[in-house]
Parts: sequence; C-alpha cells; structure tokens
Amino acid sequence: SMVVIEEFLDGPEVSVFGVCDGADVVLLRPAPDFKRAYDGDRGPNTGGMGAYCPYPLASRDFEALPGAVFEPVLAELASRGARYAGVLYAGLILTADGPKVLEFNARFGDPETQAVLPRLRSDAYELLAAAARPDGGGLAGVELDFDDNWAVTLVLASAGYPAAPSTGDVICGLADAAREGVEVTHAGTARREDGAIVTAGGRVLNVTALGPTPAAARDAAYAAAAKIGFAGRQLRSDIALRAVGATRA
Repeated sequence: SMVVIEEFLDGPEVSVFGVCDGADVVLLRPAPDFKRAYDGDRGPNTGGMGAYCPYPLASRDFEALPGAVFEPVLAELASRGARYAGVLYAGLILTADGPKVLEFNARFGDPETQAVLPRLRSDAYELLAAAARPDGGGLAGVELDFDDNWAVTLVLASAGYPAAPSTGDVICGLADAAREGVEVTHAGTARREDGAIVTAGGRVLNVTALGPTPAAARDAAYAAAAKIGFAGRQLRSDIALRAVGATRA
C-alpha cells in the first residue's frame, strides 16, 4: 500500500490572473472565490458562487508573485519549446508563510473574472493583443490602470445545483436588474422559441456591481439580483460580507 503525505495549506484562498507573453507577465488584481454552495462556506463544492475585487493582499506578497510564481512557470515552458502566451490563473492559499500555489489553470477563472475585469480601466484588447504578439515581448514595461471602485459578483444558480441542475425554468426580471454600475452576465441560459430566457445549466447568471466601498458594491449587487427570479433560484447571502466587516473595523 502507499501513503501520500501532503502539506496542509491553512489560510484564505485567492485567485490571481497573470497575462503572459511567454517571458513577461502582467498581473490583474486578486479576487477570492466562494466555492461552497451555502452561506457560511457550507454545503457541496461548486464552480463558484461569487467573488469580489480587490482583495487586500499585502503589497510585498503581491509584488513578489511574478518572480516567485509566474515567471518560473513561463521559463520552464519556454525551455521545453512551449512558449506560453495567454492567461495563467494561479489559485493561491495565503498562509502564514506567504502565498502558496494550490493550482494553475490556463484560462480566466469564473466567477472571479467578472469581478476583476470591470475594474480594469486599461484597454483589455490592447493588453491581450500585446500578449499574443508572435515574436513575444509585448508586455515588457506594461502597467495597468484599475478603477478605485470595488466590484462584487453574485452567482445565481439553478435549483438542484451542483448535483442535478434544473433546466428550462423561465427567468424573469433581467431588464429590471440592468442599471448604472451593474452588469448581468449570462452563463447557463438559453432562449426558447417563444423568446423566453430559461435556465440551461447550473450557474445561470452573474450579477456584478461596482461601488466606492465593499458595502456599496455589495448592496447594489444584491439589489439587482433581487430583481431576477426563476424557480428554485439559489443565491448565497454572504458574498463579500467579510470585506465589508474588514473595511468597517
């Protein structure tokens, strides 16, 4: 028999996306995800029930990430003849000894991206085009500009998610939810022949709101989400609540 011993990583989890051109990396702002289905981080794991941005990662830890986490991966890939240009997603655990890598993905992450990109004031197309330059080197010296506002993203999930998501349930209130500073992103939806928008997956919609404080962004997101209804809708009520408490402390 075999015994596998793994290091237990104790601390909050946060996602950081690095846009890479094969050698250089430009980091987007950190955002935590909420994996458990129910309030208080209880229930089964999901693909994510919400996120917020920014996350107060210590400046020294954030500034160390390119050299400690991202650039070694790019260098190793290049040494194998596989120059990587694109988004490298690092799932980090913020331990007492600093950030530790839990996982990598070669993509933007959902739902963190919905909270990160609305705060990006720099041109996202120019950023990605620079990363994709065939000769590489497009990101050398690039610095990004981010909005000072906070962003809070809520996931509206279907009945039965994650075990057995319900589909075909009519979604109401989408037009009512649209307002200044709010984005509603479709994920698991479909349009019926009669024009109705219905559920077509587990995580149905994302509602993202911007605000000058975590409380303002959170209140706006929940107010917009309250306008949207469908049978068996699931929505955690504690997304970004810790961020609100931290800024009020």
